[in-house]
Amino acid sequence: MKVIFCGGGTSGHVNPALNIAAALKKRVPDAEYLFIGTEHGIESTLVPKAGYPIKFVEVSGFSRKFSFKNIKKNARAAVQAVTSVRAAKKIIKAFGPDLVIGTGGYVSWPTVKAAAKRGIPTLIHEQNAFPGVTSKMLAPYVDRICISFDGSEKYFPESMQSKMVLTGNPIIIDDLTREEARKRLGLTPDEPYILSYGGSMGARRVNELVFELMEKYTGPQGIRHTHAIGRVGYAEFDALAHENGFYNKENLEISEYIYDMAVRQAAADVIICRAGAMTLSELAVRGCAAILIPSPHVTEDHQYKNARLLADAGAALVYRETELDGDTLVSAVKDLVANPNKRLRMQTAVKNFAMRDSADMIVDNAMDIFEKR
Repeated sequence: MKVIFCGGGTSGHVNPALNIAAALKKRVPDAEYLFIGTEHGIESTLVPKAGYPIKFVEVSGFSRKFSFKNIKKNARAAVQAVTSVRAAKKIIKAFGPDLVIGTGGYVSWPTVKAAAKRGIPTLIHEQNAFPGVTSKMLAPYVDRICISFDGSEKYFPESMQSKMVLTGNPIIIDDLTREEARKRLGLTPDEPYILSYGGSMGARRVNELVFELMEKYTGPQGIRHTHAIGRVGYAEFDALAHENGFYNKENLEISEYIYDMAVRQAAADVIICRAGAMTLSELAVRGCAAILIPSPHVTEDHQYKNARLLADAGAALVYRETELDGDTLVSAVKDLVANPNKRLRMQTAVKNFAMRDSADMIVDNAMDIFEKR
């Protein structure tokens, strides 16, 4: 059996593909895998690190905002929309897949469409409550659409409903205990540990707020704190971290990306992060107490809406960027560090949002469409 995975741009599209691949590998150990992505996406790093081969195509999205710069960008995107399909066809013909799975990002469009046109079984997975443009464009072509939130189906045409199945987001379930995770990181059972990140590509405001937290609280208090800056803006914030002396403090750890996220999440007392769909799924499965700062730059404000569901259930604290400053964040973190019972209530509540068998459900659907052909 040969399987192609395509999904890229950010870890929110790449990690689902990697997690589905891991689950499928357990089911079909001798299968061959190939990933298709773009050279400038985070997949160019994450996929090879996970041990899978990857081929690249050139594709980009269209900008809706009118400007001379965007006219040129959209013209290039229009050309790539055609050439990327041709490139994907060549890769598909050479590899000869029995199944193609897309997990979003612009690169899914040419690959999944080309495969569907050749009669190859195709499945797409949509991580967000509000489906992305790529998922809606591919819906008429694919054999199965896996969605992660109840209600997402209303954004697809009525004719697509029979293809849909609610699976949730695929998270690798390792059941790593807090004690085991802390032992791996060299943490004592009782010392406070803060984890923060703004996503694989980074988030300027999150970085600014976290750096204030490090300067005013975790740094001088000697509290262990790990922060990932992200790819965009890394040079700027890395330089600022040096300027502020953060790298001279043994309790502070700053990097571009966190590769052992499951271990860090399991060990953390407080997590500060965005509210992307995959992030919320990870928090739920691992039972993490979190302070969520939803991105204001997403369609239909879906990060805030999803985060609000957790907040209303007592499963997380949620702040819009506009209502959060460094002092407010310091106060919120201090309060959670000082109140283990409050953290425990949040950890218990967030677990009610977990769907623990999502990866296996997606593999079930993938095998179903494969066996029916």
